[in-house]
Amino acid sequence: MIKFLNNNKSKPYTLLRKKYKEALLNNQKAIEAICISSFDTKKKLVDSRFVNLKIIDNDKFIFFTNYDSPKSKQFEQHNQISATIYWQTINLQIRLKAVINKTSVDFNKKYFETRSSDKNALAISSNQSQSIESFEKVKEKFIKIREAKDLQDCPDYWGGFEFKPFSIEFWEGNDFRLNKRNLYVLENGEWKNYFLEP
Repeated sequence: MIKFLNNNKSKPYTLLRKKYKEALLNNQKAIEAICISSFDTKKKLVDSRFVNLKIIDNDKFIFFTNYDSPKSKQFEQHNQISATIYWQTINLQIRLKAVINKTSVDFNKKYFETRSSDKNALAISSNQSQSIESFEKVKEKFIKIREAKDLQDCPDYWGGFEFKPFSIEFWEGNDFRLNKRNLYVLENGEWKNYFLEP
């Protein structure tokens, strides 16, 4: 589930909330899944992964991760990202382009306190994306931390990222590939609406 706060009244956000409710009514699984693509300026590579979109606060999309992870370092190198949501129950793809930044330390600490002990134990125990000799070692580290640590204490290397889209496209699939492409672009502080050919 995605938590909506301080609902933005502009057309793309109103449409996003409408489509979210429609997908929920159609029993969309993993509705919070969003694919984030970043650019590694050192390796000259584009990288993508799915994360859980937790909050949309006004115009900010927020997810959480390990700040030492490859994606976090890529965001620091190049703060422009693209993101894609796909809700297959309503055949809707939402494509976003945005600038991304870290959330505040205070915000991260408060959010960490609301999470389950198991989720926090994993966040504390995992050196995300670093190689390890076996999955058994992953489980051993997790169990050790879960039994020994204060699991409400947010580590410095864990926190949120927020991004504000400047482009939002709603792609709705139809028969014969007669797809509806409804694009909103932020221009001089105002959302302009365009339709694209399939």
